[in-house]
Order: sequence, then structure tokens, then C-alpha cells
Amino acid sequence: MAPSGETVGERSAGTSAVGEADRVHRGGRPRDAAVDEAIILATRDRLMRDGYSRMTIGDIVADAGVTRPTLYRRWENKFDLVVDALDYGFRKQGDMYTVDLSGLEGRDALVEAVRRLDPAYYNPDAMVLMGNFAGEAVRTPELLEILRRHAVEPRVALAEKVLGQLQERGTVRAGIDVHTIATMCFGAYFAAFYQGEDKEDIPERVVAVLWPGIAAQSATTRRRSGGRARPST
Repeated sequence: MAPSGETVGERSAGTSAVGEADRVHRGGRPRDAAVDEAIILATRDRLMRDGYSRMTIGDIVADAGVTRPTLYRRWENKFDLVVDALDYGFRKQGDMYTVDLSGLEGRDALVEAVRRLDPAYYNPDAMVLMGNFAGEAVRTPELLEILRRHAVEPRVALAEKVLGQLQERGTVRAGIDVHTIATMCFGAYFAAFYQGEDKEDIPERVVAVLWPGIAAQSATTRRRSGGRARPST
């Protein structure tokens, strides 16, 4: 059973609310999408400010301007609500995982891919939110696993895919460890965050360091260098 993360009082209140709300819903009006979104957004804000363990259903309904029965009509417990709140953000970010390389040179394509790895590329509060979930690793490990599956793995996979496409083009040399390179690029944002450094130029700086070691050589470059290894740009 998924953890609810609620107090006993909240859980008992939720049980009665669910019964009442279900009767109203079955014989009444359809759910209001605007209300759903208000609850989801309030939940995401509380996750960022308070973290999963400290946030309460009472805080969420107050922030969203709804009642407990309204919330419990939609979600059985806090855990299920948080899963949907995270899924809302993941859906919003879906398009960022696609990079059109057709008009970009190899190095520029990699810079753009690294830019998309930034947790705050879509949501400015994402780094704090991810840190809050890391803090729940012992109490509610399911949440960290959801974050890994939907927020970390797609970003790393994006960089791996771009590197693979550049290998097919012959721009990046074969045999490089694309997973490790993608992971290092992703980790650069966390290092900058915890060190209090500006992250705006991370894509350019990271690629400037990586490119000489991963760029494929052209035949012209090899002839000019007398056969010595010299990466192309």
C-alpha cells in the first residue's frame, strides 16, 4: 500500500470525506478541471516550500481554496496526490526532451542538449524540489524512485541520444561512453547549485571541455596533422 504521509486525524477525515464526495460526484456535476489544477499547483508549491513530510492536506486545501471533500473526491491520500502533482510537471516538460538537430552543427547540438539537462530548464524551483525528494529517500523512497524515472532518466537519455545521433553523423567518434558523459553533464548543474555558482554558461563550458576529447577527426584534419590525433571542431 502506498504511504499516505498523513496524521491519523487527516486520514479519518479523509475517509468520511471520500464517502460524502463520491455520493455527490456520482449524482452531481462532473469534475471541474480548474479545481483539479488549483489543487495540483497548490500541492507543487507546498512540496517546494515544505517538502513531502511537512506538507499537510489542510495546507493544500487552504492554498487551493477548496474543501477536504473536494480534494478527497479526487485523491484518496497525500501520496496519490503528490504522484499526480509530479506527473503534471513531467507532462509539461515532455517537449523539452526532443532536440531537432537538423539545423545545428555537431558542437552546437551538444550544447543545446546539455542546456536541456538543467532541472530548472522548465521549472525554476526544480532543483529545490529535487533536493526535498532526496531528503525523503529514507522515509518515502517511492517518491525518489518516481523522480529518478520521470525527471532524471529522461534527461540523461536525451544527452545519450544526441551523442548517438552525432556518432551516426560522424561528428562524434565511436566508442565513447555516452552514458557517463551524459551523467557528468547532468551532474554539472547540481555542482553549480551547491557551490552557489552561475549556471547560465554551463552548457558552453562543459562542451568546451568535452569536445576536444569526443569529436571525430576528418580526413583533412588527419592529413594536416601528419596522422597525429587532432579533434575536429
